[in-house]
Amino acid sequence: MSTPHADLQDPVSPHPTPTATPSPLHQTLVGGGALLIGIVMAVGAASIPSEAGYGGVGPNALPWLVAAVLLLCGAWLIWEARTGGFRQMEPPSGAPKADWLSAAWVVGAVVANAMLITTIGFVLACTLCFALAVRGIRRSEGKVGGGLRQLMMDLLTGVLIAAPVFWLFNKLLALNLPAITPGGWI
Repeated sequence: MSTPHADLQDPVSPHPTPTATPSPLHQTLVGGGALLIGIVMAVGAASIPSEAGYGGVGPNALPWLVAAVLLLCGAWLIWEARTGGFRQMEPPSGAPKADWLSAAWVVGAVVANAMLITTIGFVLACTLCFALAVRGIRRSEGKVGGGLRQLMMDLLTGVLIAAPVFWLFNKLLALNLPAITPGGWI
């Protein structure tokens, strides 16, 4: 017996579209996760001092707002899951199994960034992070790494993204991100 979406395939993706839809239990767990994160955010927001700063808004205003939105979304997701499941949900896309090697490239990029940012500076660490993460994303789409030319393009793109962000924070906003040079330009 075939399912309604068994013959659908995404022409861009090399993997057939999976046909299983998440169960109400899994959907409830997603809502519970959002609710739990909202509770943790609220506990964290309660520990931030509430003295009003510039414009009468204290430093805990945004964390409280994020916590409230997460709590609301978590409760809504649980309600949706318990009253018939997520409505008008499209069939899931992507591979039927996780591509752990592609995920490892992206996770490795973030870990490398965290480990190297104070050693080689913000711009180079973020450039490396971008290049590694893009490689993982390309791999997940079934594309090859691209060779030396593609690596150089990824590194150049990473620099073109990271350098303006670095200069914006360091020079315009006066927030010190780790730099390589003593003058703080790279």
